[in-house]
Amino acid sequence: MGYVTISAKVKRELWEKIKKYNININEVIREALEKKVREEKAKRLIREFNDFMGKFKPIKENLSAKIIREDRGDLLTK
Repeated sequence: MGYVTISAKVKRELWEKIKKYNININEVIREALEKKVREEKAKRLIREFNDFMGKFKPIKENLSAKIIREDRGDLLTK
Protein backbone atom coordinates (compact mmCIF):
# COMPACT_ATOMS: atom_id res chain seq x y z
CA MET A 1 0.00 0.00 0.00
CA GLY A 2 1.41 3.35 -0.99
CA TYR A 3 1.11 6.62 0.83
CA VAL A 4 0.64 10.20 -0.28
CA THR A 5 1.46 13.37 1.58
CA ILE A 6 -1.21 15.94 2.23
CA SER A 7 -0.82 19.34 3.81
CA ALA A 8 -3.07 21.85 5.51
CA LYS A 9 -2.66 25.32 6.88
CA VAL A 10 -3.65 25.93 10.50
CA LYS A 11 -3.48 29.01 12.64
CA ARG A 12 -0.26 29.36 14.60
CA GLU A 13 -2.25 29.31 17.86
CA LEU A 14 -3.63 25.88 16.98
CA TRP A 15 -0.19 24.62 15.96
CA GLU A 16 1.23 25.68 19.32
CA LYS A 17 -1.55 23.82 21.16
CA ILE A 18 -0.93 20.72 19.03
CA LYS A 19 2.73 20.78 20.02
CA LYS A 20 1.94 21.59 23.67
CA TYR A 21 -0.38 18.59 24.02
CA ASN A 22 1.86 16.34 21.92
CA ILE A 23 -0.98 15.45 19.52
CA ASN A 24 -0.16 12.93 16.80
CA ILE A 25 -1.27 14.90 13.75
CA ASN A 26 -0.95 11.95 11.35
CA GLU A 27 -3.22 9.80 13.49
CA VAL A 28 -5.81 12.55 13.94
CA ILE A 29 -5.95 13.37 10.25
CA ARG A 30 -6.04 9.72 9.19
CA GLU A 31 -8.88 8.89 11.60
CA ALA A 32 -10.86 11.98 10.63
CA LEU A 33 -10.51 11.26 6.92
CA GLU A 34 -11.42 7.58 7.35
CA LYS A 35 -14.51 8.60 9.33
CA LYS A 36 -15.51 11.13 6.66
CA VAL A 37 -15.07 8.54 3.90
CA ARG A 38 -17.30 6.07 5.80
CA GLU A 39 -19.96 8.76 6.25
CA GLU A 40 -19.90 9.72 2.58
CA LYS A 41 -20.04 6.07 1.52
CA ALA A 42 -23.07 5.52 3.77
CA LYS A 43 -24.79 8.63 2.35
CA ARG A 44 -24.18 7.40 -1.20
CA LEU A 45 -25.55 3.93 -0.40
CA ILE A 46 -28.66 5.48 1.15
CA ARG A 47 -29.20 7.69 -1.92
CA GLU A 48 -28.74 4.71 -4.25
CA PHE A 49 -31.14 2.62 -2.16
CA ASN A 50 -33.76 5.39 -2.14
CA ASP A 51 -33.39 5.83 -5.91
CA PHE A 52 -33.79 2.07 -6.36
CA MET A 53 -36.85 1.88 -4.11
CA GLY A 54 -38.38 4.91 -5.85
CA LYS A 55 -38.67 2.84 -9.02
CA PHE A 56 -41.22 0.53 -7.41
CA LYS A 57 -44.87 1.38 -7.07
CA PRO A 58 -46.38 0.88 -3.63
CA ILE A 59 -48.56 -2.21 -3.27
CA LYS A 60 -52.08 -1.62 -2.05
CA GLU A 61 -52.70 -3.06 1.40
CA ASN A 62 -55.46 -5.47 0.38
CA LEU A 63 -53.66 -6.48 -2.80
CA SER A 64 -50.69 -7.95 -0.97
CA ALA A 65 -52.97 -10.07 1.24
CA LYS A 66 -54.92 -11.18 -1.84
CA ILE A 67 -51.74 -12.22 -3.64
CA ILE A 68 -50.60 -14.24 -0.62
CA ARG A 69 -53.99 -15.97 -0.34
CA GLU A 70 -54.00 -16.76 -4.06
CA ASP A 71 -50.53 -18.22 -3.76
CA ARG A 72 -51.61 -20.41 -0.86
CA GLY A 73 -54.87 -21.35 -2.57
CA ASP A 74 -56.98 -19.77 0.21
CA LEU A 75 -59.36 -18.08 -2.23
CA LEU A 76 -60.63 -21.43 -3.39
CA THR A 77 -61.86 -22.26 0.12
CA LYS A 78 -63.55 -18.89 0.82
